[in-house]
Amino acid sequence: MSNAIVDSQLTIVAPSGNINAANAAMLQHQLQEAMASAQTSALLVDMQQLEFLDSAGLMALVSALSLSKTLKRRFGICSVAPQIRIIFELTKLDGAFEIFESREAFAADIEGC
Repeated sequence: MSNAIVDSQLTIVAPSGNINAANAAMLQHQLQEAMASAQTSALLVDMQQLEFLDSAGLMALVSALSLSKTLKRRFGICSVAPQIRIIFELTKLDGAFEIFESREAFAADIEGC
């Protein structure tokens, strides 16, 4: 379903395929573990390989966003396909999440802070 890449400041979680009610809890758990880890100060969800996201998957992301604010850590999303981006726009969550074009854009933004 997803893999994680960790370096000194950034953890990248890259879900693939479909995130729906059947596996959203697994994604939420992975995001919470990554966010709570002392090894990282930022978490990026790379959606390049994601084909479908339902409301349960969206709630997993919202939960991680909420936790990131509590822990005062950066949380971003990148490489969002148009068919998934529309979900963020329709729910007005595109204003709540930091959405980047690529991993590199997120990394550059972190370095600029």
